[in-house]
Amino acid sequence: MKAQTSGLPAWLVQRVSAVYMLLFIVFVVGALSLRPRHTYSEWHAWIGHPGMSMALFVFFAALLGHMGVGLRDVLFDYVRPARLRPVLLGVLIAGLLGMAVWLVWILWRAQG
Repeated sequence: MKAQTSGLPAWLVQRVSAVYMLLFIVFVVGALSLRPRHTYSEWHAWIGHPGMSMALFVFFAALLGHMGVGLRDVLFDYVRPARLRPVLLGVLIAGLLGMAVWLVWILWRAQG
């Protein structure tokens, strides 16, 4: 079974997602250090801002992509017998897609 994302594309997903996540975390820590949010309404307004929601969505998309490539590599490297790999890969993909749908639902609700 040939992996869908392997070689250079998988390497790029890992590196680009890691860099974005690092920059986003530095931004959030800086933003919260300069102006802490103390109440639910302050947090809701901050997360509900379209720019922050989009940055948060990209962060979690990068996180899910990073997790997907890393866990896929672990499955291919350590799961024996080989017939079990496609089943576990399907479970992994279903779990990541479920988390992505949940994320979109949460961010959608934060907008309203």
